[in-house]
Amino acid sequence: MKENKGKIMMVEDNQNLRHVLKDYLEALKYSVDDFSDGETAFHSFEKFKYDICIFDIIMQNKNGYELLTAIREIDEDVPVIFLTARNDKEDKIKAFRMGCDDYITKPFSTEELVLRIEAILRRTKKSKKLKPTIKSTTEVYHFGNYTFDFSSMELIHPTKTRSLTRKEAELLRLLCENKNKLLPRDLILRQIWGNDDYAAGRSMDVFLTKLRSYINLDPVDAKYINPDGGRKGRYVEGFEPAVEICNIHGTGFIFRVKED
Repeated sequence: MKENKGKIMMVEDNQNLRHVLKDYLEALKYSVDDFSDGETAFHSFEKFKYDICIFDIIMQNKNGYELLTAIREIDEDVPVIFLTARNDKEDKIKAFRMGCDDYITKPFSTEELVLRIEAILRRTKKSKKLKPTIKSTTEVYHFGNYTFDFSSMELIHPTKTRSLTRKEAELLRLLCENKNKLLPRDLILRQIWGNDDYAAGRSMDVFLTKLRSYINLDPVDAKYINPDGGRKGRYVEGFEPAVEICNIHGTGFIFRVKED
């Protein structure tokens, strides 16, 4: 049986480079579907499962940012590598904030590209083994005015019910199980992302920002917010929010929940 080290979706409008990379990767026992534009690639992504995606930013029909956004609406976990000539800091920050896993600038070393692919696939395979599965029994958590049903991945508030993605649900469950305790960054990264590298850290920060917005339906009245913050704390003592995800600088996070 022919060895298959992984199925790759590659999008590159430079035909010569695309063919060279496809031949090189297939010689290393990867299966490669290659495309010249983002729209065609996305239609294929809707039909087939890929282990990793590699694409440029400047492309026809759908550019790299648009393709990444569309992919993340379908699959929030599939690894994505940008392979692009754009090397501005702003482009890199934007790409990571949008959910890419790595960013390689042209010109590049094919050996380095392969090593990065191998490293990412090792981590994702390990993450899948470590990732908790959704149990058939209901797991329900209560905090403030919220009810979180992990089995259905729903966060319920009297005014709104929100459906969570799998990773959002797993992250919120970890916070709930450790409420009012310090959760180190590296522990969260290893348990939910399977690794603690820079890209995973940026992704975690994005997901925590999303969760903060989800639990902000009972905001504290502005008159109870300290204008200077700092040593006095953000809120007037006794008027802190019922639930809050607090960043402990350089250490981790605390999911603070007022006890009845």
